[in-house]
Amino acid sequence: MAGKVALITGAGNGMGRAHALRLAQEGADIVALDLPTAADDLAETAGQVRALGRGAVEAYADVRDLTAMREAVAAGVADLGPLDVVVANAGISNNPGPAWTMDESVWNLALDVNLTGAWHTVTAAVPAMRATGGSVVIVSSTAGVKAVAGAAHYTASKHAVIGLMRTLANELGPKSIRVNALLPGAVGTAMTLNPATFARLRPDLENPTEQDVAEVLSRNHLLPVPWVDSVDVANALLFLASDEARYVTGTELVVDAGLTQKV
Repeated sequence: MAGKVALITGAGNGMGRAHALRLAQEGADIVALDLPTAADDLAETAGQVRALGRGAVEAYADVRDLTAMREAVAAGVADLGPLDVVVANAGISNNPGPAWTMDESVWNLALDVNLTGAWHTVTAAVPAMRATGGSVVIVSSTAGVKAVAGAAHYTASKHAVIGLMRTLANELGPKSIRVNALLPGAVGTAMTLNPATFARLRPDLENPTEQDVAEVLSRNHLLPVPWVDSVDVANALLFLASDEARYVTGTELVVDAGLTQKV
């Protein structure tokens, strides 16, 4: 990744931060983008990137706002140069219940962030990519290929971004821009390890702990682990972003400890 510039949305924490640090470890400069309300987290990510000896620009935008995204991309490119890698990572997830009971605002928010936000990211970033081509990675989920009961909005959005990825791979191939999707399963970040998820997975316990849900999640996997670490997902991203994947496009790379294949 030496000499390359990568834009990563949702870079303030979790997988976004892991992606930024993993690419920086291999020599990339990072445009780290997140919400203005995540300023402290984003500053921490940028600081860790700089500590690795790489350049970092903190860019603020809501992925639902295309104008703000274009402005954020322009600011990053003005400082670091054309983009080689674009990672549409920003996303939200919750489990509000059956689809027919879901509030419309909850449905719309998931689609706006997870699907439209990914489209906005690519729309804003592709014109700023290097003329010789590059790599776009859209972070989907195992929910992009497998249903999640109680989360129809999330499942629909993550299925949809795979269709977006396949279309973009066809449209951007002539420009030597590769487009792929990354499908993590359960990851050991705040999106999985939080009290609401603990309560949903272990309704039989009054105050379930991380250890309590680890037992449940391990049963979903072929490998004897409850979740993967964010660095495991970042390692897969690194491959898709790098020249080692120069002929890989239009594909889905699953990092899920065997969740989608468990019978």
